[in-house]
Amino acid sequence: MYFFDLFIFAICSFPKIKKEVHNIIFALKIIGNPIKKNKIKKDNTKKKKSIKKKYSIEKKSTSNSDIKNKKFINLDNKNKVKRKQYFGNITQNIENNIINIKAKPKINVNNIYINKILEKKEFEINSLIYEEAFRLDHRGYFGYYISLLKYNHPILFSFAPFDDYNSKIIKIFLFFFSLCLDFTINALFFTDDTMHKIYEDKGKFNLLYQIPQILYSTLISKFIDTFIRNFALTQDNIIELKKEKINKDSKRKHNKLLRVLKIKFFLFFLFTFIVLILFGYYIICFCGIYINSQIHLIKDSIISLIISLLIPFVLFLIPGIFRISALRAAKPNRKLLYNFSLFLENWLC
Repeated sequence: MYFFDLFIFAICSFPKIKKEVHNIIFALKIIGNPIKKNKIKKDNTKKKKSIKKKYSIEKKSTSNSDIKNKKFINLDNKNKVKRKQYFGNITQNIENNIINIKAKPKINVNNIYINKILEKKEFEINSLIYEEAFRLDHRGYFGYYISLLKYNHPILFSFAPFDDYNSKIIKIFLFFFSLCLDFTINALFFTDDTMHKIYEDKGKFNLLYQIPQILYSTLISKFIDTFIRNFALTQDNIIELKKEKINKDSKRKHNKLLRVLKIKFFLFFLFTFIVLILFGYYIICFCGIYINSQIHLIKDSIISLIISLLIPFVLFLIPGIFRISALRAAKPNRKLLYNFSLFLENWLC
């Protein structure tokens, strides 16, 4: 699975991340470039002037032609009426076009595209500073709680089709990597005392005795998993890019960010490759020597997995208590409460 993930990431995921970074840089350059804005305004005024000029020329040509026709051409009454109607329709159409241009300006597709790129997504609103959150975040407690589950719960984060700035294939790989990590950490806690207890119980699974080592292995696995995610996930880097003010060095920033991401992914794949080899070696040795303890190890790992999947439903209830109460009223002391909720969110999620 490691090599499959590496192949898919190199072919599909990383080019997609590069495109996302390029689009954000492009959108920020357009918004932060006053020259382009002025150029668009000038182009619009030129168009209006050219239409007015065309209208005045058409009007002159119609009046001159009427004079010539009166002097040199004798037409019957029907032809005169038709000619007047014809030129009247032309002038009326020109006037209507000018009015329509003034009244109904064309929608700029580029602006819609740029706003779509730079709009704040749900997971970005969760990490806003107090002033911005007070202005933009109108969710209730339950809405915030659901958003934490969507973007942080192991199964939902890895497999649900929620849009974020991370590689989908890496998120799936991280889930299975955490299973391997949990399995190995549990095996490390099978000490001589554990083996002796299994012997005393005649091979029966003693849940009460195993609970402490299950909890320890779950916490250690969570800590190591969090450390590895810092190298695998790109969401924080891209959000920081969206907050930047683009100037003449935008190309340098673009290249710098891509260089940082390449280093992160290189370290991630290198580290996970080494760790998986060590995991495999240790598990093979353990299961080869302690053949009768394999069932105990599998049971411990399953319980540890269930705990890691259930704990977020409880822990994610805590940050919303402080966040929602802080956003209900704009008071100075509420900011401290809100920052504490952000600290809890970062620590628990």
